[in-house]
Amino acid sequence: MNIAIVGTGYVGLVSGTCFAETGVNVTCVDVDASKIERLKNGEIPIYEPGLDQLVLKNYKAGRLNFTTDLASVLNDQDIVFSAVGTPPDEDGSADLKYVLQVAKTIGEHMNKYVVVVTKSTVPVGTAKKVRQTIEQELKKRGVDIPFDVASNPEFLKEGNAIKDFMSPDRVVVGVESEKAKKLLTRLYKPFLINNFRVIFMDIPSAEMTKYAANSMLATRISFMNDMANLCERVGADINMVRAGIGADTRIGRKFLYAGCGYGGSCFPKDVKALIKTADQEGYSMEVLKAVERVNERQKGILFEKLQKSFKGESLRGKVIALWGLSFKPETDDMRESTALVMIDKLCEAGCTVRVYDPIAMDECRRRVGDKVVYCRDMYDAVLDADALLLLTEWKEFRLPTWGVIRKAMRHPLVIDGRNIFEADELEENNFEYHCIGK
Repeated sequence: MNIAIVGTGYVGLVSGTCFAETGVNVTCVDVDASKIERLKNGEIPIYEPGLDQLVLKNYKAGRLNFTTDLASVLNDQDIVFSAVGTPPDEDGSADLKYVLQVAKTIGEHMNKYVVVVTKSTVPVGTAKKVRQTIEQELKKRGVDIPFDVASNPEFLKEGNAIKDFMSPDRVVVGVESEKAKKLLTRLYKPFLINNFRVIFMDIPSAEMTKYAANSMLATRISFMNDMANLCERVGADINMVRAGIGADTRIGRKFLYAGCGYGGSCFPKDVKALIKTADQEGYSMEVLKAVERVNERQKGILFEKLQKSFKGESLRGKVIALWGLSFKPETDDMRESTALVMIDKLCEAGCTVRVYDPIAMDECRRRVGDKVVYCRDMYDAVLDADALLLLTEWKEFRLPTWGVIRKAMRHPLVIDGRNIFEADELEENNFEYHCIGK
């Protein structure tokens, strides 16, 4: 089977590489010529554990290829996946210009039946627009070539994407014809053999499923953060509350961790897009609007704790160490990260900000330039610091040598935004310690 995947960003490159690993002949397409050349040379433009080895392996085996020209390979393909970006417009809605440009190119150059599958996260109704765009181009050419459209939303977690793709808890596929269903069933046969669930449904439901899933996870996070803030005020411990409610099988334990807000490429964008979709239909998503408000407030919670710790004293001239810059561990992605909010707030307050992240230092330089001091390791970051703020729960931060840190810091204050440290251990080392929801 031959497939093309348009877009070599996070979703496109991971999906294409993993399909190639199952024996499919994959051509990844991107308009960025320099990125395509780097991929051919084994240079991976994103950070994802294990991806570089898989790309190299399948490229050498001839199952994974790269090109900038979709038209030149289009008529060799059984399926074309669109995995291009859908950045949010100013009003929060998803920008579909790249998705529709792919559809236009397909309509301009297709000469045989193909299934066009949207892999990007797109609003309900996008498949209909894709079909209309292709039909318009075929009409301009005066030809009548059959094709199908489908929706196959991704559910990849950054930092764990290869395992998520190869061992999915479910694969959601929206189709509107038996022919498309048979072709996509064949593509996903390796997953069916391993008893993974492939759930076929209508296209609008598949498009909605992606938004609903991410919005539910975002809701759980904001709910727990709201509960954590209340726990602090009434003397309860959010970690004990989490254990108590997580034991209820109707609720479960996942995504019940309090912290300093969610970020990344999916949750903020998808919540906004779903709110906008509802607004356009004359319906208000009140729960999700609250989820978004809680999250924006939570991103500033550590700054509030810092101000309280210094009891109204000006923060001007204080040295603040930040551990973690990416929105989550095992990625260099800083999109909508709490670190960006904290850096802005601290710099506005006149602080010197010393930062360290195992992977995201270059990304931080690209985003904020020389506003902060870039440190060589976690211990360098706390040198002469008045406070240490933990923003990302990287594994290497979990068991620091507190005695060394205590000697390096000017003021022994630790504010834990992910609740990964033990209060007793910090207190034994004479630190003032604050976390979330306790």
